[in-house]
Amino acid sequence: MKIGAVMFFTAESMHPAALGRALEERDFESLWVPEHTHIPSSRKTAYPAGGGLIRPYYEIMDPFLVLNAAATATTRLKIGTGICLVIQRDPIVLAKMVSSIDQLSGGRFLFGVGNGWNQDEIENHGTVFKSRHKLARERIEAMKTIWAEEEPEYHGEFVNFDRMKQWPKPRQKPHPPIIVGGAFPHAARRAVRYGDGWIPRDDWLERDGVGILDRFRDMAKEAGRDPASLPISLFRVPDRIERLRQYRDLGIDRVVFSLPAEKEDKILPILDRWFELKRQFGV
Repeated sequence: MKIGAVMFFTAESMHPAALGRALEERDFESLWVPEHTHIPSSRKTAYPAGGGLIRPYYEIMDPFLVLNAAATATTRLKIGTGICLVIQRDPIVLAKMVSSIDQLSGGRFLFGVGNGWNQDEIENHGTVFKSRHKLARERIEAMKTIWAEEEPEYHGEFVNFDRMKQWPKPRQKPHPPIIVGGAFPHAARRAVRYGDGWIPRDDWLERDGVGILDRFRDMAKEAGRDPASLPISLFRVPDRIERLRQYRDLGIDRVVFSLPAEKEDKILPILDRWFELKRQFGV
């Protein structure tokens, strides 16, 4: 089972290059970065995890720039969006960003995607909140076409372009893994439909029960997909060895722990704690 970390990088947090090196020195597998372009002062939808939003939601840097900084300072560490809000990005531009960072990192990019919960934020980008899931699917389908074909074209309800040329193509073939974030059952269905993996959160499993993992795998089989082709990456896991052993036994492919948006003096002790857990765990 792989172990990675996720962090909201801000101007006041540990630099991504330094954190990337620290993770790689301790043999962690991956670094993940969430995305919010902004947080509107109004609020039509409640934060799914409950409570108010912490300040890093407002201050987070662009995930692709952060991840590229981490990639240039490392050689083995995988870098991932956890998650990228596809509904807030032009698919032609995003396709080039994904393929470029995959090339620059030597094929280490993991494309975590999601459809968002903040209605105000989404609508500020000109996206209709109720139709965002179909928009996301079309944009991902369009990007797959761009990555795979010499002269791609795509014609959908929301995404429409005639034959064109775009390079570079991604280093990974046919493209970096598209790992769909969100709760069961809706995000799980999207992962089965167009993804290469699923990202649930530890608190969602606590709410719904670990039985949803088997239900997800059954969902994949019913759709004609091999569950092994849809590995599960579990985010926001606690630092408890018994929980890690439980997830390994449940067939979780990757666990990702959260880091606060702090400097080295706060971050490095957390990494050392997780390194010791990793050593006890035997990975």
